Amino acid sequence: MSRMPREDPGWDLSFLRIGTLATLAVTAVAAPVTGLVAGWDDAVGVVVGAAVVTAFFVFSGVVIAWAGRINDAFTLPAALGAFFVKALVLFAVLNALPEDGWLDRLTLAWAVIVGALLWSGVQLRWVWTQPLYYVPPPRPPGA
Repeated sequence: MSRMPREDPGWDLSFLRIGTLATLAVTAVAAPVTGLVAGWDDAVGVVVGAAVVTAFFVFSGVVIAWAGRINDAFTLPAALGAFFVKALVLFAVLNALPEDGWLDRLTLAWAVIVGALLWSGVQLRWVWTQPLYYVPPPRPPGA
């Protein structure tokens, strides 16, 4: 079991760009609509929730890819550890916000839920459309 980084890590983080763009598009529509319908403190909750979810998925993606470069067996513990850290951070952030503050906590929580579902859909679509191999593919001729 080698612990040195591999030359070809096999980890593609291109879904981060797609997820970020999808989040920006949904947030660009949802925040103004929420602001007009429910108030601008709710709109801020949508924007902050989208930012939190994006940061969390980027953090997880980078941590898991880093662990995968060392050894594929480290990806599950890295994913679980990153999830645990993110859950603690989210819990702390939501508890630190005052109930009647400038940011609506319920809207923030719903934005995090919707954002997590959006990112999960992006990841699912990305995985379904990528050529993933059970074994490393053979090198092309002349390589």
